[in-house]
Amino acid sequence: MAPLTWQFARFDDLPMRDWYTVSTARIDVFIMEQNCPFQDHDGADLVSWHLLGWVDNKGQRELAAYCRLVDPGVKYPEPSIGRVVTTRAYRRHGFGKILMKEALARHDALYPNQANKIGAQQRLEKFYGEMGFVVSSDMYIEDGIPHVEMVRACHGNANADAANRIEVVRERCKRC
Repeated sequence: MAPLTWQFARFDDLPMRDWYTVSTARIDVFIMEQNCPFQDHDGADLVSWHLLGWVDNKGQRELAAYCRLVDPGVKYPEPSIGRVVTTRAYRRHGFGKILMKEALARHDALYPNQANKIGAQQRLEKFYGEMGFVVSSDMYIEDGIPHVEMVRACHGNANADAANRIEVVRERCKRC
């Protein structure tokens, strides 16, 4: 499987076609697959960083993985990672873990010495636990799905590569 090519940008800097691709992927996974009608566009996208992992498939750029990094004070007092998606065609290749490692490296560069808090589907507790998150709440129901809040302690700027990868990227794809 080809490696992921990263695109990292604020909402206003994402090409419209890329946002359309992200929005479609989120609807496919969170609403259609999980049979969970909810308002996906919650306002946080407008003030978040968006991390898109693209795969080159025979000359076609396809979205394989996505998440957003939400600034502190928007959802929680801490920064947060959310809307974590691996598209159906690219599951079972380890892209979810690769995406989270990249997102956490970027978190550490953007928000040094700050914890990260997420609202995770309870069934993914082990997955996020492997990334250093620990459960910090009782189970609660959100949009009909059991969730838990989880926190990853601050890691400072321990990942030396993180600062180098954080080119406040206007990584525009050549096809847009």
